[in-house]
Amino acid sequence: MATTRISDLLKTGQPDDSVTIQGWVRTKRAQKALCFININDGSCMSGLQVVADAETQDYDAVVAQITTGSSVKITGTLVESPAKGQRIELKASGITIFGDADETYPLQKKRHSFEFLRTIGHLRSRTNTLGAVFRVRNVCAQAVHQFFRDRNFLWVHTPILTASDCEGAGEMFTVTSLNLNQPPLSDDKAIDAEQDFFGKRAYLTVSGQLEAEIMAMAFTNVYTFGPTFRAENSNTSRHLAEFWMIEPEMAFCDLMGNMDLAEDFLKYIFRAVLDQCEDDMAFFNQRIDDTVLATAENIIDNEFARISYTEAVDLLLKADKKFEFPVEWGIDLQSEHERYLAEDLFKKPVIVSDYPAAIKAFYMRLNDDQKTVAAMDVLAPKVGEIIGGSQREERLDVLETRIDEAGLPRDAYWWYLDLRRYGTVPHAGFGLGFERLIQFMTGMGNIRDVIPFPRTPDNIDF
Repeated sequence: MATTRISDLLKTGQPDDSVTIQGWVRTKRAQKALCFININDGSCMSGLQVVADAETQDYDAVVAQITTGSSVKITGTLVESPAKGQRIELKASGITIFGDADETYPLQKKRHSFEFLRTIGHLRSRTNTLGAVFRVRNVCAQAVHQFFRDRNFLWVHTPILTASDCEGAGEMFTVTSLNLNQPPLSDDKAIDAEQDFFGKRAYLTVSGQLEAEIMAMAFTNVYTFGPTFRAENSNTSRHLAEFWMIEPEMAFCDLMGNMDLAEDFLKYIFRAVLDQCEDDMAFFNQRIDDTVLATAENIIDNEFARISYTEAVDLLLKADKKFEFPVEWGIDLQSEHERYLAEDLFKKPVIVSDYPAAIKAFYMRLNDDQKTVAAMDVLAPKVGEIIGGSQREERLDVLETRIDEAGLPRDAYWWYLDLRRYGTVPHAGFGLGFERLIQFMTGMGNIRDVIPFPRTPDNIDF
C-alpha cells in the first residue's frame, strides 16, 4: 500500500480509509492493552495519533521497542477520534520499526532552548518550531520564483566564485588552491596569486548584482536567488557568513519602478505564506511573537509610505525621542532610526530614497544635485531595513569617476564599464537577504534558526 503524507490525511482522510503512514515518533503513551503514539512526518505542524491495541500485529514486542525518536511505518484504518482537537486517528493493524532511538535521544517531550537546539543541528528540524520555520522557508522560496515568473523575469545563476567585490567592502572569503603551508611567494615576499588556480585572487561572492546587470543588458528583466558570503566577524543574532540573496535587475527601469517592484514583491510573498502556511504562522503568533500575523497583514494591506532621506532626517530631528546615535544629514541611518520611522511614525513600511552619495556604493546613480544618489531602502516595522536597492549609474564618465572616488581599480571593472560603452540603458534593482525575510516573517529571534545549517564565526559543522 502506498504511503500517504500526514498533512493530506488530516485534510481529506475519512473514517474507514485504509492507509499507510511513515514518520518519526514524537510521543508514546502506553497502557496495559492500549498504546497511543504520535507520529510526525514533517509535512505539517500536527502529528497523527495512532492507537495500537491487542489486535495490532506483535503488539507487545512492537510497543516495547518503540521509543521517542523511532522511525516507523504504520498501516491501519482511520477512525473518528474521540479526543478533543483532532478529527481522526489511525487504528494500527501493523507497525514496522525502521530504526529505534535509545534513551540518549535528546528531543524528549519538553521545551528545549534554541541555544541547545543549535548544538544538535542534525536533529533540531524534528522539533515543532524548526519544522515550521523550514516549511515557511520552502513556501517563501517557491513564492519568490513564482512572483518573478509571473512577470516574465529570467532566473540567472550568477557565479559563487568571483574576482569582483560588489560593495567595495573587502569583507570577502578568499578562495585558493595553493598549499598554505608553503605558498609560492613573489619578489616582495607576498603570496604570488598568479600561481593560484585562476591566476589572480578569487573570492566567494558577496552579491550577484554586477553579473545580474550583465544579463539584464540582454534579457531586460532578470533575477538571482542564491548563496552569498560575507567574511564579517559578527557574532550577532542578525548576521550569517553564508546566506541567500534575492536580487532582481531591470533594464529600462528607474528608481520609481524599482520601488514599485519592491513593494509588490513583499506583499506577494507575505500573502503566499499566509495562504499556504496558515497553521505554521498561527504557531509563530502563539509561541514566538504574538504580532507576527498583524505584522504580515500590515505589509499586505497598506500602501508603503515614501519619503526622501532628507525628509527622513528632518522627521528624526523633530522626533520626541532621544536616539542613541545622533541624527544629522549625511549619517547612515541606524536601526533605531529606521524602526522609529516605520513603527512609531508611519506605523507601516516606509521607502526612503535619495541617500547621500558619500555613504552609498559606487554603482548607484548620481542625482542632479551631485550630493545624493538614486538609492532606496524599504524599512519595515520591527526590523528596519529589509530591502536595499538603487537605480544604477548608466553614464560611463560618471561611473568612472565614482569608481575612482571609491578607490577601486578601473581595470577590475573593465567589463562593467563596457556595459556603459555598448548600448547603455537606465536600469535598477534591489537586494533582499532571504534569511532576514524569514526571520521577519516568523518572529524568530536569531537568524541562525531560520537557515538549516548556519555558518557563523567558529561554527561550520556538517
